Formats: sequence, structure tokens, C-alpha cells
Amino acid sequence: MEQKVQEYAKLLIEVGLNLQKGQTLVLSSPVECAPFARLCASAAYDAGCREVVMNWSDDALGRERYLRADAAVFDEVPAWRRHFYNDYAAQGVAYLAISASDPETLKGVETDRILRAQRAGGKALEPFYHAQMNNDIAWCIASIPIPSWAGKVFPGVPADEAVQKLWDAIFAAVRINGDGQAVERWRAHLDTLEARRQKLNELRFRSLHYTNSLGTDLTVALPDGHLWSSGRSVTPKGQAFVANMPTEEIFTAPHRLGVNGVVYAAMPLVDNGNIIDGFHFVIKDGRIVEAPAAVGEEFLRAAYTVDEGASYFGEVALVPYDSPISNQNILYYNTLFDENARCHLAFGEAYPECLEGGNGMTREELMAHGLNWSINHVDFMLGTADLSIVGMTQDGREVPVFVNGNFAL
Repeated sequence: MEQKVQEYAKLLIEVGLNLQKGQTLVLSSPVECAPFARLCASAAYDAGCREVVMNWSDDALGRERYLRADAAVFDEVPAWRRHFYNDYAAQGVAYLAISASDPETLKGVETDRILRAQRAGGKALEPFYHAQMNNDIAWCIASIPIPSWAGKVFPGVPADEAVQKLWDAIFAAVRINGDGQAVERWRAHLDTLEARRQKLNELRFRSLHYTNSLGTDLTVALPDGHLWSSGRSVTPKGQAFVANMPTEEIFTAPHRLGVNGVVYAAMPLVDNGNIIDGFHFVIKDGRIVEAPAAVGEEFLRAAYTVDEGASYFGEVALVPYDSPISNQNILYYNTLFDENARCHLAFGEAYPECLEGGNGMTREELMAHGLNWSINHVDFMLGTADLSIVGMTQDGREVPVFVNGNFAL
């Protein structure tokens, strides 16, 4: 176990971030994950890191703040917090986030408080989020188990056993088996995704049409000059990194005004510490016009109304149903894993790398080319075992992209 955990920390530093000698690392972590954060810091220093700067968080204190703090604080972002994120981003640091939380940590919190905090943070930290979305900095998000999360994934299982089961599942998802070869396996995996990405770019689809037995019937127009991306991203200085570990997806940006039809979620969604389930979207000319949900409808509404752009779409991602994470048959209640088990869409901001020359464009230029902008980016899963995706080429040919939930290309 100790050997696997150390290998995981090394993998995040060497492949997830590809940390460069002399580079500063900002490491965000829940206090519950402190032992693993220390291993990541040690691996970073082994790689020649200039300094590891810690950014701690705590689920319990965060919940207390949302429930009990003065209402005015949710419209404010203190100067130190703005400087911490924005100044480090401007310096070109690497950024590692350990994402581990109770899926329902904000259950019972007033939606208005969550919305106001999100809007205030989006505005105050815009330089940081811009650097992240544009790949100006190397960044990586990964997870390790904590008891509250493991108990949700494996209900009824004793706490220690649930945590170990979640460790085992995460190790499998990130290709760690204890033989010390995870870095090599990841490089081969990224090469496989790259080959598929190139094939999709060669096809230059005009649109994609999704259908399945849940009721999804959705047409997604793609912008002129769109590009498919995969797990490996690159900063302007040439530093390759993997933003999500694990990753199984190949993704691009839809045209913000070109999404039409209905799409049904195939899995629950965890967003801002609340579970949303049994939902679907009705979309017209790119905009969400209806979004009923059996569970958490008010939180879903908050997510797609946080600003104007949140009601439009920013990502279309392809993940085979027969994939390593999907085949675990585990509902993680964590988007980092669940989005890599199924095809998914995201409403909110688009990644500029999904457009030719996009990383060098202004927000206005990106929108003029059809890419969406928002302070939000929320992935939800739509993939099923019977999902069909048909691509329409520029010359009007129909090409099967997915048949029965898996790639047909």
C-alpha cells in the first residue's frame, strides 16, 4: 500500500504536472489528505521544485461558514485570496489540486449563498481561471479517499473497509498496480488517446447527433476550426501536462448557438456539495430552456443560471462505455471519475484549446468563433450502453462515431 501511494504521488508530479526544475508548485488539499499532500510535496522537491506552497481546505469548516457566516461575506473575496491565486498564476507556477470531499457537504445550505460566493469568486479570481482554462499554467486535479466520500460510494461497508475499497478503485483508475511502471503506462495511454484525437480532427465534422433509449435526441453543431483535444495539454512554454488524472476522454467545444434537442443524464451529478439526479435538459439554439430534476433541481438551476453563459454549452466529450473506469461499475459521486466513465457534455465555459488559434484569442474573439464563456463549467454524464453518435462531415456524409456506447471509428 505504501509503495502504491508513493508511486501515485510521483505520477502526479512527473506526468500530471511534468513539474520543471526550479518551478513553484501550489498544492491545494483538504486537511484530511495531509499525509498524501506531504508525499506530493516530497516528490515535487525530488523533481527540483523551487518551493511547494500549501493551500489547505476543510469540508467541516467550509460547511460551517456557509451555514453560519454573516450573509455579506458571500459577496466578498478578500485581497489576500485574490493575490494568492492571481499572482501565482501570473508567475507561471504549477497547480495541483487534491479533490476529495463529502458529496453532500453543502446539503441544506441556502442556494443563494452558494450562488453569490461563486459569482464573487469568479469575478475576483478571473485571471487565475483564465490562466487555467487557457493552459497558461500546468495544472492537475486528482483524488484520494476520505471516509465521508468512501461511505457514500460504498454504503453499508465499515469505514476502514470502504476507504480501502476506494483506494483500490482509484489505483486501478490511474493505472497503478505496485510494479513501479505507472509512468510508462500513462505515457502509452496518452499516446493512444492522441491517435484517436488525430483521427477525429481529420474528419472535420460539422455536427454530431446523439440518440439513446433514455430519450436523448440531440444535435450538436461544431464551430469552424474546432479541434479535438485529449489528456495531454501543453503550456505556451511547451510544458506538457495532464489536467485530469484519471482521463479517458477526447473533447472539443460545441458551437454555443448550435445545440438543439433533449439530453438525459445517465448518472447523478455532484455540484457544489450537493447531489443532483434524474434530470434532463431541453435545449434550443444552444440555450437550456428546461431542466427538470427528480433530486436537487434548485441546485441544478443555480448552476446553469450563475451567469448568462452558464445556460449554454462549452464541452462535448467522448468516452467509450467499455472503458476501464466504467467497467468498475462504481458510482464515484465525484465528477473527476464519473466523467471519465461515460460520454459527457459540460454547460458553461469552453476550452480555448478546442479552436485553431484559440489560446491566443480574447474572450470576444472566441465568442465570435462560437465558443462559450462563463464563470462556470459543469460536466454531466450522458453515455449509455446503447448510445449512438453519428457525425456529419462538411460534405454531408454521415459517419458512425459511436455504436452501442463505444467508438466505431
